Amino acid sequence: MPAFTFEKISPPVPPGPIAPVEQKPRGVIVQMLDRFVEARARRAAAQDKVETAGRNSAAPE
Repeated sequence: MPAFTFEKISPPVPPGPIAPVEQKPRGVIVQMLDRFVEARARRAAAQDKVETAGRNSAAPE
């Protein structure tokens, strides 16, 4: 007679539909950071346009 036995482990039961996650309102700090990032991106895009336009008009002929 064996000294121990193994139990049969049944496979996991597939879960039902996942409950929708409630969206929390964004914090004030996150909103402020978003505004800073948007402003910086706009400035960078405008600066890139100015540099690109400057290079094209100052190109040697």
